[in-house]
Amino acid sequence: MSESATTCPHCGAQAFGNFCSNCGNSLARFQCAKCAAELAPGAKFCHRCGTPVGAAAPLAPARSSGVSAAPRESGLGSVLPWAVAGIALVALIILVAVQRATRGGAEAAQAPPVAASGAAGVDISSMSPQERADRLFNRIMSYAERGKTDSVQFFAPMAITSYEMLGNLTLDQRYDLGRIAEVSGDPVIASAQADTILASNPTHLLGLVLAANAARMRNENGKSAEYLRKLAAAAPSERAKKLPEYEVHANDIDAALAQAPKK
Repeated sequence: MSESATTCPHCGAQAFGNFCSNCGNSLARFQCAKCAAELAPGAKFCHRCGTPVGAAAPLAPARSSGVSAAPRESGLGSVLPWAVAGIALVALIILVAVQRATRGGAEAAQAPPVAASGAAGVDISSMSPQERADRLFNRIMSYAERGKTDSVQFFAPMAITSYEMLGNLTLDQRYDLGRIAEVSGDPVIASAQADTILASNPTHLLGLVLAANAARMRNENGKSAEYLRKLAAAAPSERAKKLPEYEVHANDIDAALAQAPKK
């Protein structure tokens, strides 16, 4: 039985078999790549679903392997790793800042005050006990003059311990210790040092100054005024002795004399 002729959908020539003898194109009928409908020769679109002829077939769904495929990252999922990294970085910065602040506080407790020229002094741990005590005294007095009470309270225990470690204190050192106690709000130590100084020398100007200040701290204003009267009376003869501590603390003596009651 002879094959029936058909028209080549590509060149329009009469053709037999599966291929056009004129242009060589296939004469087989096509199926839609999407819905599998049989297409007429020469059709450019599927008459059922409208898919263009020659379009690639959709990929078949992957067979299940028993493990769920990872879902596609949403916008939040893609941002989350960066957010976590950012939080970690901020936490690290805060940790470093706290460590530096803590280390700086510890160093500040040991470092001497900055010199007038702006150059930092030597670590007090390398100083002699006397040098360490003197340096702490100067620092605390400087803080007290500037109203930095928190700094005074921080360094006062360290300074008091430094003076106690000196052993047998001179009258000048006892006055320094008493003054540290005074500006840090401890009238007990201040009074004890004043009494010791006056027991050694009843007219010692620094002992009288410290005793007057300690009495005022205890709100014993009458007793404070009595010490100031003794100070005014003893000042001429005591200053004539030109004791080194009188020269070092001349401002304290003058300030106390200015408060002495007038006769």
